[in-house]
Amino acid sequence: MNWYDEANYIRKQAMKNNEFFANSLPMIASENVLSPMCREMLVTDFHGRYAEGTPGHRYYEGCRFFDNVEEKAMELAKKLFNCSYADVRPTAGTTANIGVLKALIKPGETATVLDLANGAHISFGKWGGAGVRGINLISYPFNDEEMNIDVDGAVKLIKKEKPKLALNGRSVFLFPSPIKEIAEAAHDVGAYMVYDAAHVLGLIAGGQFQDPLHEGADVMNGSTHKTLPGPQGGMVLSDHKGDTDEDKSFLRKLSFGIFPGVTSSYHLHHVAAKAIAYAEHLEFGEAYAKQTIKNAQAFGQSLCEQGFNVFGEKLGFTKSHQILLAIGPGKGKEASKKLEDAGIVTNMNTIPGDKDPMNPSGLRLGTPELTRIGMKEKEMEDVAEFYARALLKNDDTKKIKADVKEFRKDFQELHYCFKEGFRGYDFHKLI
Repeated sequence: MNWYDEANYIRKQAMKNNEFFANSLPMIASENVLSPMCREMLVTDFHGRYAEGTPGHRYYEGCRFFDNVEEKAMELAKKLFNCSYADVRPTAGTTANIGVLKALIKPGETATVLDLANGAHISFGKWGGAGVRGINLISYPFNDEEMNIDVDGAVKLIKKEKPKLALNGRSVFLFPSPIKEIAEAAHDVGAYMVYDAAHVLGLIAGGQFQDPLHEGADVMNGSTHKTLPGPQGGMVLSDHKGDTDEDKSFLRKLSFGIFPGVTSSYHLHHVAAKAIAYAEHLEFGEAYAKQTIKNAQAFGQSLCEQGFNVFGEKLGFTKSHQILLAIGPGKGKEASKKLEDAGIVTNMNTIPGDKDPMNPSGLRLGTPELTRIGMKEKEMEDVAEFYARALLKNDDTKKIKADVKEFRKDFQELHYCFKEGFRGYDFHKLI
């Protein structure tokens, strides 16, 4: 191959990827799709530029227009989350988490966390950012039936261990966490409470999940590309006002943890797209969050009726965008591959009791992207039927894939976003 053939090979793979997802059911709970206006920001000249520092205090010249963008992004974020502090610079949710850990806890100090097998995110585990920081991690007790932190046990643990931080980071997030009780216990022992809202950030912004910053959390981190459907990136939020010396010091630490702590250039085109996403969510976020949760609940009910073992049945399966299935000991990977062959994209996941994250027993399913392309409760029944055909009835995956493709034909336009100046959303013409 010459250089052009090499480059064209990459372009063809991108085209094939576009076509694959346009004809599939994308149900990975941590994924979403960008609005046309957000996507436009990613190909502006902001891409590749540097703006180290803060608006008006840069290490580089040429930032006057981006200063306006970052200031507007922070303004919109504060309005969206009804808070007084917003840092839109983190390049990922995990980056935001690590930056906050750098700011608020030293190596060797203790933090209380959720165990990975019970749905924690790896950045708050010993193999992730918390481990890199050298933090002593102690796990909360967990209520398997309620799929949530054991409140009484967590409070007792915090009072006994007196951690520096009480962390709440989850990648399986079916139900709101007991933030008020955990935060009160943390504050009683002089600790900060940090809430990782990576998965549920858009649901919180839409007023449909819980309100961590006003339930006692000192910091809320998040990803900007899951239930808040913006570009891949992260953010840090707090409602500390900075009106005391202690508060000012706390906010300075947060800011310093992100820059220069864990970022240099922080992907200016993504910051611009984040700002668009915040504005869109101020307009459409409540309706989108409501429908996303309705779809997840309807999907859980339909899967249960098909004969699947769905977690949280007694509590309505979920109050978020996620559903967790128990497939069988070590069979999560096999099931996820079979679903992909049938045109359904999801991921294997650990469930309570699992020891090996590479051979888990469950599947984590999400409705954010299906909701964005216009599906509602009725379609969730159809989607559950595709799952049953693939995993319970052992139908031919090629036939299911063809039926999924036909089903997707009516769902190619993006909803819950600004459309002025755009002619719909053609998944086959993204590049």
